[in-house]
Order: sequence, then C-alpha cells, then structure tokens
Amino acid sequence: MKLTFHCSVSLRYFVSLLFLCLLPFFVSAQESEQRPTIRFVRNPDPAPDFHLAGLDGKPVTLAGSKGKVVLVNFWATWCGPCRAEIPDLVELQKKYKDRLQILGLVVDDDDLDAIKKFATRFGINYPVALATNDIRIQYGGIPALPTSFVLDSEGRVVQKHEGLRDPVLYETEIRSLLGLPIGNVKVKTFEDVGEIFLKNADRATELPGVDLSKLTPEQKTVALHKFNAESCTCGCGYTLAQCRIYDRDCKISKAATEKIIAAAAGSHAAPTPAAPPQPSSPVASPAPEKPHE
Repeated sequence: MKLTFHCSVSLRYFVSLLFLCLLPFFVSAQESEQRPTIRFVRNPDPAPDFHLAGLDGKPVTLAGSKGKVVLVNFWATWCGPCRAEIPDLVELQKKYKDRLQILGLVVDDDDLDAIKKFATRFGINYPVALATNDIRIQYGGIPALPTSFVLDSEGRVVQKHEGLRDPVLYETEIRSLLGLPIGNVKVKTFEDVGEIFLKNADRATELPGVDLSKLTPEQKTVALHKFNAESCTCGCGYTLAQCRIYDRDCKISKAATEKIIAAAAGSHAAPTPAAPPQPSSPVASPAPEKPHE
C-alpha cells in the first residue's frame, strides 16, 4: 500500500509538471486563433495610374507618390460615412506624412467651389481631385462610398475596403506595409478572385448568391466558364460573374446564373437505368393461312 501510494503521488506530480510545461503552448495556440488579422493580396496587380488636376491646380498622380504607401480614397461631400472618416485620414496623413500618401478622389460631385470649402472646413491635408468615369471603371466601378484602395510602396493594390472602416485597421495595414511594428496582429495573404479587381473574377470558384453545391466538379467548371463568358443584361457592362460580385442584389444576373446551373446539371445527368427485362409471354401461334380458292 505504501509503495502504491508513493507511486500514485509521483505520477500525479509528473502529470502536473507536464501540464505546466505544456500550458504555454496551449495558451499560445488559443491566443493565435484569437489574434487580430489583416489580409493582403498574394500577387497584387499594379494600380491603374491617373493624371488629374487637384483643387490647388497641381497634378495628382500615382507616379508622384512612388516609393510611398498610398491610400486612394473615393468619396463624396454628401456621403455621411465619407465625412465621418475624413478626420481619421487627416490624422494618418499627418502622422506618416513622409512615407504615406493619401489621395482623395471625389465622385458624383462636380461643384469645385463647394468641394474646396469642404476641404478647408475639414482641414484636408492631402491632394483632392475629381475622379473621371474612366478612372472609376478602371477601379471596378466603385459601387459604394467610401471605397479605399491600399497600395504598397511598389504601387500595387494589396487591399480594398468598401464603406466606413475602423481607422485602426488602416493604420495597422499602413504600418505593416512600411515594415513598422504592428503588435500581436497576424498578416495573411489571399488570392484576388474579383474581391479587389473585377477583372479577376474569372479566378473565382464561388460567387455571391450562387449555389454550386449540387454540381459535380465537371459541371461546376462548365457553369463557371459560362458565368465568365456571358454578359449580364442589366446594363452594368460586366460578365455574369463580375455582376454577381459587383451587385449582389442584381436579380437579372442571379436568374441567369441559376438558369446556367440548371442546364449544367441537366446536361450531364446520369442516364436513367433501363427497366429490367420482363419475362416473355408465350407467343401465340399464327393462324393458319387461308388457302387460296
């Protein structure tokens, strides 16, 4: 009994010691799952350049910001969320003025005097210019305001944000691209499948509001090919795949993709098995031929 008692105590001691040794690994794994994360495109595309005249008459171009991290911000004076984020953008430009360049491109507003008064009132300390329709198209149409594109120091688009975002997110991304400490934040990369530029929608294997789960891999390939080959007739000028990414509420592209899915599923449907042969019934003997008279 005494020996058994000592062995039991030793075993409990060993297990406790082992748990204490492994505890940091368990905690680290749990913390790793809960760590905040920022995401950048794995193989980013160059940002479309533009040559515009700023409110002060000076040129506004991407080339003029070469070597800096750039935030291209599409906005409008009448847009509430745009107005809400401008003070934060002003602070970011002030804080990282030597290595960051914010460019404000105004859309759906051509009243220069009103824009100048707005910029003065909010103390905008970065270039502001009117975005042309061509620029909007090159950057994916800009379906929501504000929309910001984050560019690395090589002028490549590594992230896109639609709507009002926490300024901490912008600053963390900027610091990461500048090689500055970002604390416990984790950096992940992803493949652009139309999330940044609609032209990359042909890489997508899933689309918003499109259920491909009932298709075989071969049928899914056929359907995706048609989504990228056929144009949406809603007037957007995009393919069906691009329209689903650009406008998730478009009923026309949704109906068209559902029709393609149904056709893909039917075209490769498994053949209906033949009915098992039934036992043959006795064949009646032919009636004797009537003799010719």
